[in-house]
Amino acid sequence: MIEARQLHKTFGTFTAVERLSFRVLAGESLMLIGPSGCGKTTTLKMLNGLIAPTSGEVWIEGQPLHGQDMVQLRRRMGYVIQDIGLFPHYSVAENVGVVPRLLGWPSGKIKKRCAMLLEQLGLPPGAFAQKKPHELSGGQQQRVGIARALAADPPIILMDEPFGALDPLTRQQIRRDFRQLEALRQKTVVMVTHDIEEAFEMGTHIAVLNQGRMADLSAPEQLLQGPVSDFTAAFLEEKAPQLEFQALRLEQFLSELPRSLPGVKPEDCLQAPASTPLLRALHRLAKSGRPALCLTAHEKRYFATADGLLRLFQNHLRS
Repeated sequence: MIEARQLHKTFGTFTAVERLSFRVLAGESLMLIGPSGCGKTTTLKMLNGLIAPTSGEVWIEGQPLHGQDMVQLRRRMGYVIQDIGLFPHYSVAENVGVVPRLLGWPSGKIKKRCAMLLEQLGLPPGAFAQKKPHELSGGQQQRVGIARALAADPPIILMDEPFGALDPLTRQQIRRDFRQLEALRQKTVVMVTHDIEEAFEMGTHIAVLNQGRMADLSAPEQLLQGPVSDFTAAFLEEKAPQLEFQALRLEQFLSELPRSLPGVKPEDCLQAPASTPLLRALHRLAKSGRPALCLTAHEKRYFATADGLLRLFQNHLRS
């Protein structure tokens, strides 16, 4: 868990961040979004102690940041940045294992963790573990950066525009793989992004900043239904139709989903929580090769085929 309490930062006479408060629990992801210069990156740097706040506090897992051993604290945080920062003379495996080695992990444990993360991120260790960064594409380097951030299994992941330098297709693919990482379950994630669609796709909560102040803070669907500020309404207006579809979740369509399917057993289905976005569920089901998706809500079981999910999406488009 990470919490900002009345976080405030000035540089001379300029106020970069003004009394921000929020809390991000385990398993939640907060997206910080807003125009350039609104205080997103300054806020992120205060969360891991790279910048000291002028006033206010950051609390990490129930303890104030001030007074903690900052070296040890940062080793318990994963940090992913746009420029990646891989060590050029290290292999992929050596780059991923940097923090576990600093923490004194046994070499066998490091190798196993590295192989698991690379595999989950679409970089088979047999083909990539011994490569050097210059032998990788930009997208592959960013995947290695994500694996490095997750290597020591930190409870908190901080990300500063991690996909911003990638082309749109690569960015979309990496976002998709990142969301599905088993290693991310129960992590606390705070991410800075300039991409509104990215924020809606990846965040459980979205914080909209304007001139260092919190303009809005809510779940994606709530933000669309009724933003608190006029600034947020104007900020979202251009992409509102696309964002609405990003925010659609399976739980909104339970009344339209069958309770059973002929010849389909629950154990043969892809399991998904009811909170899964509809478009993400459709993609995962198509990729899995399973006959249907199965979800449980309110102690009842529901099923959905790929065709059924597509019809739900098309019907919503027409409504």
